[in-house]
Amino acid sequence: MRILIVFIVMLISVGTLRAEPLGEYWGTAEQEAKYYRIVDIPFPDEMALEASSFEVLPDNRLAIGTRRGDIYLVTGAMDQYPSTKFQRYAAGLDEIMGLSYQDGSFFVTQQTEVTRITDTDDDGRADQFDTLSDIWGFRNYHEFAFGSKLDPDGNIWVALCLSESYQSKVPFRGWCVKVTPDGQTIPICSGIRSPCGIGPNEHGVMFYAESQGPWNGSCSLKVLQPGGFMGHPASFNWYPLAKELGPAPIVPNTPSRLLTESKRVKELVPYAVVFPYRKMGRSISGFMVDDTGGKFGPFENQIFIGDFSLSVMMRATTEKVNGVWQGACYPFREGLATGLLACQFTPRGDLIVGGTNRGWPVRGPRPYALQRLDWTGLVPFEVKEINARPNGFLVTFTKPVDREIASQPESYSLSTYTHLYRQAYGSPEVDHTTPQVTGAKVSADGLQVHLQIDGLVQGHVHDFDFHKVRSSEDAPLVHSNAYYTLNEIPRSPIAD
Repeated sequence: MRILIVFIVMLISVGTLRAEPLGEYWGTAEQEAKYYRIVDIPFPDEMALEASSFEVLPDNRLAIGTRRGDIYLVTGAMDQYPSTKFQRYAAGLDEIMGLSYQDGSFFVTQQTEVTRITDTDDDGRADQFDTLSDIWGFRNYHEFAFGSKLDPDGNIWVALCLSESYQSKVPFRGWCVKVTPDGQTIPICSGIRSPCGIGPNEHGVMFYAESQGPWNGSCSLKVLQPGGFMGHPASFNWYPLAKELGPAPIVPNTPSRLLTESKRVKELVPYAVVFPYRKMGRSISGFMVDDTGGKFGPFENQIFIGDFSLSVMMRATTEKVNGVWQGACYPFREGLATGLLACQFTPRGDLIVGGTNRGWPVRGPRPYALQRLDWTGLVPFEVKEINARPNGFLVTFTKPVDREIASQPESYSLSTYTHLYRQAYGSPEVDHTTPQVTGAKVSADGLQVHLQIDGLVQGHVHDFDFHKVRSSEDAPLVHSNAYYTLNEIPRSPIAD
């Protein structure tokens, strides 16, 4: 009887863990669908397609790398009404979290190495596998390796998860390294915890997506600054293998604030964009910049990033102020079918997304899915971008605003907060303030509003509520919230 009781208690405990609230949807799916429709891309019923990376080939086929170690070549995925044919190009690989194609070869990031894979006899199946780098260690299933696409110089940047999510038991776990075309491996920076996405921001600078956890109060986008420290000190033990970077940084104080510690630990890199927990995802993942030239709507040259837990897509914009990267994040599209790992823009101007629910609870109802977001051609009324100004923020909208409403300071509400920078898992929002909007100047075309604000707080997330703002056609915003991470306040006036 005692064994049975213990077993029941264990079941209840597991059930409680799995029932942990994931966070509510934004409640905007019906409005979002008018502008961005979700299209299911079919795949064989017997195929457990855990898509974890994508690439578009020169002949417009879609290449898919999977968590199960396969590479598939797919025709028809980009058709208006997709009817697909799958061909398996390679198998037996290990958790493909990066896929790039150049000069007839795939460049694949697996848990254990970066591999160049080629079909030398043109029969549609890979037959040559060349290891470019395998200098990092591997001992635990959670030691994922996320690889970028080839950068302009032909390098692949690899963000390496910690061992067991908390420690660094084998070389370079918790680091970013750069793998050159000839196989040299260059350590870039330390302090990574649990990445899930890596690539350039809209300015061509390499960033990665970090998950909430120890030393990370919330999810964030961070710049991969050479010689930098991303915040988690577990990986300091590998500095002897990266002598060109000098000694390990000072171990941060805990608990503290990131702004405080960045003044004490010179290598510490602040979060460029904080994604407030649950409000904007719980496990941000793969991201890409919209390079479609306007084919995907009014957000050209912005970052689109998924979330594994909440099955949503979000937007982000970044800018460099006083030499420091910072920026904002915005809701985009909810209601996708599974946990998102990767996304890919197509030549047609659509956004392909995919993933799985394996490993952690997700909001989406399916164990795996392959979907596409298509712009309907209608422009939504949205906050397009927020930029910092010495005395406030410049807010850009996708459509002209109602000038009378938008020129009233009381049409805007704003709060700020930061997170504890600590060894414990995650952080609540702390140090709340309520800045006051004292002025709102609308541009001549009605697309921008310069908000003058009393009470900006350096190092805080500035949490905006725009629900009172209306378009010149008296329409509400599709999403009325946005979140700007103010690492630096501009020192000099900026012409709007």
